[in-house]
Amino acid sequence: MSDLPLFEDAAGFDRAGLARKLKALAGEGVWIGTSSWKYEGWLGQIYSKDRYTTRGRFSTKRFQQECLAEYAEVFPAVGGDFSFYQFPAPEYWERLFSGAPASLRWGLKAPEELTAKVFPKHARYGARAGERNESFLNPELFERLFFDALGRNRERVGVVLFEFGTFSKHSFPGVSEFVQALGEFLGALPGGMRYAVEIRNPDYLGTQYFDCLREHGAAHIFNAWTRMPEIGTQMRMPGADTAGFSVVRALLRRGRNYEDAVKKFSPYREVQEVNEAVRTALRETIARAREKREPSYIFVNNRLEGNAPGTIEALVSD
Repeated sequence: MSDLPLFEDAAGFDRAGLARKLKALAGEGVWIGTSSWKYEGWLGQIYSKDRYTTRGRFSTKRFQQECLAEYAEVFPAVGGDFSFYQFPAPEYWERLFSGAPASLRWGLKAPEELTAKVFPKHARYGARAGERNESFLNPELFERLFFDALGRNRERVGVVLFEFGTFSKHSFPGVSEFVQALGEFLGALPGGMRYAVEIRNPDYLGTQYFDCLREHGAAHIFNAWTRMPEIGTQMRMPGADTAGFSVVRALLRRGRNYEDAVKKFSPYREVQEVNEAVRTALRETIARAREKREPSYIFVNNRLEGNAPGTIEALVSD
């Protein structure tokens, strides 16, 4: 890693120290990063404004295109939320991975084309809004348009994340029907990658669901989300450790919706609201991973406390 520049804007933020601590943890198999990375609110903290200045003016376009390399100077892992919205083409993957060192580990979301049973009633879905998704849990589609498209870059993916929204009783009468469909899907996926599942139905958390994941070597994603139990509560559920690795996504304070968090915290320049319950669970995750010597992937979102780098700095400062 090259010498890191000094930063003056984010008072008390030790960028170089954070980079050293995260690199050491990655050496023990604990990969910590943020959910996405293109945030101008991190200028002066993670990013140097001068690095993206053209003819004396800050270039948003240049920042968007090039900031991943600077991100990787600090963080050993990154969450790829962008792939939730489409199947990226092989050419896109090549450009993306060429902009970061091979050491950066990715937690990539599989496209919602695979995880939405019914498309949400939202304008961006156009004519498909509210319609049944014919591609739901289609393993052949995953293999052809995602797994194969990654090509030689698959080795840089630490884990593939399957995020499921909240299912209504109309979609699945109960957990048994969901687990049956999920098990068939997981059993048909190509080998050679780690897979993890995130659900938003609290009532699904139990023996049937965990046993299904364990049977197929997939991890439950311990997630902080509006209506989900606290991460620590999920971690203590019997049978919740379903694979030889763990995945945690610290997304939102329990009880708060996404839109309210965006409004409250944007543009994500600083931690505004400490969430001790989530921080305690993340510290426990780190300790358990180091003790068990199993890979662990932790992704922190700006919407949790207002600034993901600040949250992560606090986690590893003890």
